[in-house]
Amino acid sequence: MPSLNVRGTRLHYDDAGRGPALLLLHGWGTSGRVWQSCLPDLVRDHRVVTLDWRGCGRSDQPAEGNTIDGVTADVAAVIEALELEKAVVVGSSFGAVFGTELALARPELVGGVVAVDGPAYWPAAAMLEKVLDLRERMLDDRIGTLAEWVPNWFAPGVSPQLVDWTVRQLADSSVYLDDMFTEVTRYDPRPRLPRLAVPITYLHGELDTEIPLEVPRACAALTPGARVHVIAGCGHIPHQENPRAFTAALRAVVPVAA
Repeated sequence: MPSLNVRGTRLHYDDAGRGPALLLLHGWGTSGRVWQSCLPDLVRDHRVVTLDWRGCGRSDQPAEGNTIDGVTADVAAVIEALELEKAVVVGSSFGAVFGTELALARPELVGGVVAVDGPAYWPAAAMLEKVLDLRERMLDDRIGTLAEWVPNWFAPGVSPQLVDWTVRQLADSSVYLDDMFTEVTRYDPRPRLPRLAVPITYLHGELDTEIPLEVPRACAALTPGARVHVIAGCGHIPHQENPRAFTAALRAVVPVAA
């Protein structure tokens, strides 16, 4: 399996196709496998790299570096090591945070960002309390808490097998990732978004109950040139719920080879 040693941690990646580079970053606790249904279409005219970030999937599970800054530094190192010149970083959920932070800190590495149902701030106190409660409950019953929480990620009618598969991935991820839930309660990039010099598009599931549509719309209003594209009938993970619709939306905002 292809891997890189990044800051003392072995990170698994998959690399296929030729053309403008896309770097796909999964959400908290899952893996690069979440993009599988989108890959056959995208690799026809793009170089597509999927990364299992530290603590997830087939990568190592170190006790250190499991922070927004730490994973963002990992992503920058992967881009440099694989020579992904001006890659468009497509990040789902927490992956959208890493893409945004990378574009703010290292704009020379990034050709664009596509933020897919990512957290950016908490528009209601109840949402913030929910995140803090999840963190506490996982300390006592991690598997039971995940099994109760994950079905809410998806729109009604999604395959139960998809929900179960997602729970299994989360259950196999590193327990050291759980601290990110505490960190993300303090995260808010809005004051810095007006300085974002990299194009960003927000793709967001219409029915996402984890991160409501008002979040990407508020962020886009602060960011020069930003756009919001709503994917109808989808929840928090549109690339798994409706890969065809997601891929079509992504293609509308990423470059293709001449």
